Amino acid sequence: MTFSDVVETIKNLSTDEKQELQLLLKQYLREERREEIYQNFKSAQIEQQKGELKFFANINELRVMIEE
Repeated sequence: MTFSDVVETIKNLSTDEKQELQLLLKQYLREERREEIYQNFKSAQIEQQKGELKFFANINELRVMIEE
């Protein structure tokens, strides 16, 4: 099924079904974002354990590091 097929199918749903789908999509997106944040946290923990995580108190030093 292509994206266009999905869009066409959604167009044919009732208003209630569209609202339910909207709620489900918002929930799925929140869950995916939470998982992404959790994975980033786990990666940062590993970097910290390896001594690879750097902390900066000076914003200019951080900018220089990011631009490298």
